Amino acid sequence: MSDNALGEFLRARRARLGPEELGLASYGRRRVPGLRREEVAVLAGVNGDYYARLEQGRERNPSPQVLGALSDALRLDAEARDHLFRLAGAAPDGRGPATDRRVSPELVTLLDGYAHTPALVLDATLDVLAANALARALFSPFRRLDNLALTAFLDPAARSFYRRWPEVAEATVASLRHGTGPDPDHPRLREVVDTLLAASAEFAALWRSHVVSVKSQGPKELDHPEVGVLSLTYQTFDVRAAPGQQLVVYQAPPDSPSAQALALLGSLHAPPPQPVEH
Repeated sequence: MSDNALGEFLRARRARLGPEELGLASYGRRRVPGLRREEVAVLAGVNGDYYARLEQGRERNPSPQVLGALSDALRLDAEARDHLFRLAGAAPDGRGPATDRRVSPELVTLLDGYAHTPALVLDATLDVLAANALARALFSPFRRLDNLALTAFLDPAARSFYRRWPEVAEATVASLRHGTGPDPDHPRLREVVDTLLAASAEFAALWRSHVVSVKSQGPKELDHPEVGVLSLTYQTFDVRAAPGQQLVVYQAPPDSPSAQALALLGSLHAPPPQPVEH
C-alpha cells in the first residue's frame, strides 16, 4: 500500500471526471483522461500549487474547509467524501480506527439464534470474526472461511460460487478501500491488500480505481455445489458496541426454492445426533 493514499485518491477521482461533465471548456489535447490539476484547484477555490502538493504528498493536512471544497469539486458522494476526510485525518464524526476484533458472547448467541439464516460478523478488513453454523455451511466450498476478500480473489471456488463474480469483486475492493480511511496503516489491512496486490492482477486494477463504497443491503446470487442456485438478499448492520464490526445476515424469500435449499444445506451440515444415555 502507498504512503500517499490521499494524493492517489485525489488523482484517481479527478481522472474519472471529464470537463464537459462540469461545464468546463476543454482546450488542447489532454495527455491523460479526466480533469487537470489546475481545473480541480479552480473548482475548489484553492491555490493550484497547494493542490499539486496535496496530490504529490508534500502537503498532508488540509483543513476541513478545503476537504469539503474538494469533495464538491470532484462530485464525491457521501461515502467517498467521508473516505477523503478520513484519509486526511479529519473524519467528520471524529471516530478513530476500530481495533477490537473480539466478538462479544452476546453477539455470538445472537448469531446462533439465526438457526435458519446464515449470519456472520466481519471487520473492516473483511476478516470473518464469527459465523453461525449455516453461514459456515453456505461458504463451505471455500478452503477457508477467514477473509472474504482473500476468498473472492484467490480461492478457485469463488468464480463458480459467486454467479456475478465481477460485481462481487468490485464491491469487495470498494469495501476494503473504505476500510483504509480510518487507519490506512492498519497492519492487518495492509497485509490483506498487499497479499492481493501481489497475487491478483484483477484486484490490482480495481484497487487503482479508488472506488469507495459499503453496501448495506442487496441481492446475492450463489451457486452451491451441494444444493444448487441460491437467490438471497443480505442486510448489513453496524455493531454499535464494537465500532468497525458489522453483522451480515443472508435471507431467502419464505417458501422459495432458495429457502428450501438453505434448509437442505443446514440438514446436510448438521452435527450427528448424540447417543442417548440410559
